[in-house]
Amino acid sequence: MIVWGITAPVGTLVWWLGQSAETLGFKNKNLPETLRSNSRNIETPDAKLVAKSAPINCYIIFLPGVGDFSADELTTGEAFFLKSLVKVHPECVAVGDIFPYSAANKSLGGQRFFAPVWRFAEQTKGKLISGDVLIKIRNLWRFAISLDYRYGQVYNQGIATAIIERMEAKHPILVSPNQPVKIILIGTSGGAQVALGATPYLKEWLNAQISVVSVGGVFSGKVGFNAADRVYHLRGSRDPIEDIGGLVFPSRWQWQVNSGFNQARKQGRYAEIISGPHKHDGNQGYFGEDRAENDLTYVDLILQKVNQLPIWRDRKSP
Repeated sequence: MIVWGITAPVGTLVWWLGQSAETLGFKNKNLPETLRSNSRNIETPDAKLVAKSAPINCYIIFLPGVGDFSADELTTGEAFFLKSLVKVHPECVAVGDIFPYSAANKSLGGQRFFAPVWRFAEQTKGKLISGDVLIKIRNLWRFAISLDYRYGQVYNQGIATAIIERMEAKHPILVSPNQPVKIILIGTSGGAQVALGATPYLKEWLNAQISVVSVGGVFSGKVGFNAADRVYHLRGSRDPIEDIGGLVFPSRWQWQVNSGFNQARKQGRYAEIISGPHKHDGNQGYFGEDRAENDLTYVDLILQKVNQLPIWRDRKSP
């Protein structure tokens, strides 16, 4: 565990060294290279016609918790959640293939040296508790990198770059100075912190209206709150894990009045909502499929709460 902690930043630094200055937005503060062609062509007649006819103006980005193994490992409940959101909000597309515990968006099985270890851990999930624990501890170190003052900026830029690439893959991003792109970042557990970490770079690179929805998330109060238009934290009444963030991060303590978290709360851009009798994970977690109340499943309850948020409206209201 100690060795993993010491070597955790290596993958992030290797990813960073392989990027160009333009990719990281250092030469052009507005857009990464992947979107330059769209921004140059936005004023052409053809591009205007596409922008006018395209119904998509919203991206739902889902960042899972620390128990995930890869970018394509959504549980049945998580997949149902995203599919249902897109069905209710057809102007949106869902992006659910981002692994928030790798700056390069690579699954654990794609790592050369440790790949056999992670594949074994994945195969033993549900059989040996050690499999789940190994994956969670490894991903917790990456969660810590997102918070780290030395490596966090690089790591969070990597996640922001991956988000934009997957957004573009789902539906071309037409960057317009007159119509901001609506981005809804939904993070559960440690994914909420990674979503907040990526928010400043998404805001810098895109003309975007960004909302962050934490679903039982654990996060600090330093990064992301000043860049997000609004942040909502949904918490289950039987979830003791989400309380950790408010206890261990001083930036979320009330007397830290200048922290981004407390400023957002004071300005009405942050709100906490009880989602229901959710546990942190499992069949009675936020995306669990057990019956909860009124013949609704736990994932049905969280879906109702998210759909009731004002983030789906065009106007900016807390």
